[in-house]
Amino acid sequence: MPRKPTGHSSRLLPVRPLTFSPFARSVARVATAYMVKHHARDAMQHSAGDEFKKLKKVERQSESSEDEEFDGVVQADFAFFDPKPDDFHGLKTLLQSYLDNKEWDLSGFVNLILEQTTVGTVVKLEDDEENGVFSIITALNLERYKDHKCITELKEFLLSICLEKDKIGNLRSLLGDKAHDVGLLVSQRVVNLPPELLPHLYDALFDEIAWATEDEPTEELRNSFWFKFYIVVSKIYKHKNASQKRSSSTDEGDAFIYVKPEEEILHKLSMWSFLFPLQTQQVAAHELKNYQLNGIVMAVKAEDISSFRQQLHTLINES
Repeated sequence: MPRKPTGHSSRLLPVRPLTFSPFARSVARVATAYMVKHHARDAMQHSAGDEFKKLKKVERQSESSEDEEFDGVVQADFAFFDPKPDDFHGLKTLLQSYLDNKEWDLSGFVNLILEQTTVGTVVKLEDDEENGVFSIITALNLERYKDHKCITELKEFLLSICLEKDKIGNLRSLLGDKAHDVGLLVSQRVVNLPPELLPHLYDALFDEIAWATEDEPTEELRNSFWFKFYIVVSKIYKHKNASQKRSSSTDEGDAFIYVKPEEEILHKLSMWSFLFPLQTQQVAAHELKNYQLNGIVMAVKAEDISSFRQQLHTLINES
């Protein structure tokens, strides 16, 4: 299936958890600010080996005083690739805490991602001999892979951490009788991946899903990408004095800080979501001293993905 080549030329600067809620804007200094200076037109090209997807070049300059104090600016050329076996160890490192501290078949999970080459993208540096992986994004059909140990263990984990009685039935349904319509949306990356890449990463993913419904060699495979729902498993900072339940109060923006900026959009679009305590805690920045890192599970309708993509482009362009 044809691939759209992509690469990125950008400055790699230190970034902390990003959030774009009203409260987070007041503490935006904990994250790096970016300004897009140049955009290159998307190109279509193919190579005999790995194929680049969409290519955009971005030059970024610091807008914050904290960035000006950083002396070790690194020039990096990022590129999008199809997953391949050489990415195994890089992906396993990125996904090490995907299910908190649970012991599960992570190697099997990584292999599923690597084997599904028509849908999924890894971000690496161009011409990097060490083959380091900076990001992975993919979507796995829960019914298609139901007999794999890693998916069975993942489902068991999700059911075990859902303590909200009004959500457990919905979760059980998506993991069970509706699993053929559900994609597990996996998006893991290093914390300082340039946010300008995010819209193009998600566009690449959802474009590939659409192509797969037409181009996969069998009807069964084509149907496996006709998702109606997505499940997202991630992490979120919650204020220690805030309720887990989202409210309509003016203080709602203070309740959460999103580790990944796009997940604020997904959270608002979600049909339902729930938080769960993490057994493994990370050392938080001083600005986050009043926040606790939690796990979060969200269910999003596929019909809302178009809105998500538009909002993500707007969010990154305005930040």
